[in-house]
Amino acid sequence: MFGKLMLGVLLVWLGNLAHADTPPIHNAARGELLYEMHCTACHNTQVHWRDKKLATDWVNLQAEVQRWQKFSNLGWGEDDVAAVARYLNALYYRHPAPD
Repeated sequence: MFGKLMLGVLLVWLGNLAHADTPPIHNAARGELLYEMHCTACHNTQVHWRDKKLATDWVNLQAEVQRWQKFSNLGWGEDDVAAVARYLNALYYRHPAPD
């Protein structure tokens, strides 16, 4: 667990060192990393499967990720929000999403 956390911190730190002209990482690993580091303290799988979930489609899923990152003052950009939304969508929701 500690090793995974340290790897995550290192990956985020290395990502911040990237040049401005380098495209952001758009894969599930980044979304998983951000979610595991910032969201799992409060969220568990039950939050994604409850009857009154708010993420009823792709747009609402992205809006919920955006809302909670703002609430948590994480400062994520659009790419980070999309990466976490894609990770959650692949893991739980399976909503049709843009490429």
